[in-house]
Amino acid sequence: MAAQSPKPTRIGLAGLAVMGQNLALNIAEKGFSISVYNRSASKVDETVERAKLEGDLPVFGFHDPESFVHSIQKPRVIIMLVKAGAPVDQTIKSLSAYMEKGDCIIDGGNEWYENTERREKAMAELGLLYLGMGVSGGEEGARNGPSLMPGGSFEAYKRIEDIIHKVAAQVPDSGPCVTYVGKGGSGNFVKMIHNGIEYGDMQLIAEAYDVLKSVGKLSNEELRDVFYEWNKGELQSFLIEITADIFGVKDVQGDGYLVDKVLDKTGMKGTGKWTVQQAAELSVAAPTIEASLDSRFLSGLKEERVEASKLFKAGGFGDILTDQEVDKAKLIHDVRQALYASKICSYAQGMNLIRAKSIEKGWDLKLGELARIWKGGCIIRAIFLDRIKKAYDRNADLANLLVDPEFAQEMIERQSAWRRVVCLSINAGISTPGMSASLAYFDSYRRERLPANLVQAQRDYFGAHTYERTDIPGSFHTEWFKIAKNINN
Repeated sequence: MAAQSPKPTRIGLAGLAVMGQNLALNIAEKGFSISVYNRSASKVDETVERAKLEGDLPVFGFHDPESFVHSIQKPRVIIMLVKAGAPVDQTIKSLSAYMEKGDCIIDGGNEWYENTERREKAMAELGLLYLGMGVSGGEEGARNGPSLMPGGSFEAYKRIEDIIHKVAAQVPDSGPCVTYVGKGGSGNFVKMIHNGIEYGDMQLIAEAYDVLKSVGKLSNEELRDVFYEWNKGELQSFLIEITADIFGVKDVQGDGYLVDKVLDKTGMKGTGKWTVQQAAELSVAAPTIEASLDSRFLSGLKEERVEASKLFKAGGFGDILTDQEVDKAKLIHDVRQALYASKICSYAQGMNLIRAKSIEKGWDLKLGELARIWKGGCIIRAIFLDRIKKAYDRNADLANLLVDPEFAQEMIERQSAWRRVVCLSINAGISTPGMSASLAYFDSYRRERLPANLVQAQRDYFGAHTYERTDIPGSFHTEWFKIAKNINN
């Protein structure tokens, strides 16, 4: 035992990697005494020491699960922040052995939503309450105010409502960035889609950077100034802000800027892949998010790309196909418009995924409320989330953000610049899969008639899948082969 509270603590937290430590310190700083536990005792001691250094906060450490559980006031509430999958089940097993009926376990990790639903049922059989709570904001957010997405037992939510309303990020005009999301695994599902949108956002920003750097020949100093300026307007967001910061960091181990020394190979933890899999399962188009995932896969083929580059350079194809003369100011303007329009498509796709799953599961999720709790604390926090909230407030049944009158007008105003950027990139041989996919999504969605009639005719030709007509109701099948054979003869 590392430290002992003179009386039972208000809440417990198990899992003391950096996110767990920071959330525990955040809870304690808001005036709630907290017990902490980790399988490795050194993490417990480290957290308790940090609590002393950061204001003598009421954090009490325990080296075994039994004393940890017994140190918390009844009915007990314990948050877990451990790696998704088997480690969660192992932690539940070790803690629940000492818990009593009416106690509550909250999983704050990036867990697959069906696992949360399975565990909620299993815990109910033991008389325990269970909540799956998405936590966004990274290390800084966990310490100073994250966006929280709890879903599952409403009774469990009420047990910690007072705590998480103080711990969550606070936005002056809309309150704490937390809400009861809904039943079952809805909290984890919403956090997963949040991460999918995040994938899209990051990819689009990277493409804007590539076009400005590779075609516009902007220096890191110029890029920093551009993103700093963008962060004052409609693109204001956490990701734009940190991108500006990144361009200003010099390499302390060598010459130049650190961003140029970072290996172009992007990691991932799985939530983006889950999002794309769910898009396929739900038959919801999410091409911007899918393009961002494919880009990460391609970035991982670093060695293959190096060899391919050598081969094509030998054949006369350099990294940049045409060294075009461009007006920097105009290019910066166009890329800004393209980035914003593409971001709207990415968020629209994410919101449509959430709605489709909500309908399937009967969760009754409120898209405007989700936009509200993403306004602060989380990685995708952005100024235009307030306008997304207002769009759903105006029309809770809005089919797509693209047809909200305000967003539709913005798409119309930006589409010419958007097309110029995509065309410029294609001619230069620079891939912009996120922007291109977003533009294709917009163009497909806004057109009354698509060439899908031909695809369906092909399906009927080779598989007798039937088709519908535009002029006569019902399903039809045509012997295309026989008719074509007679025509050809």
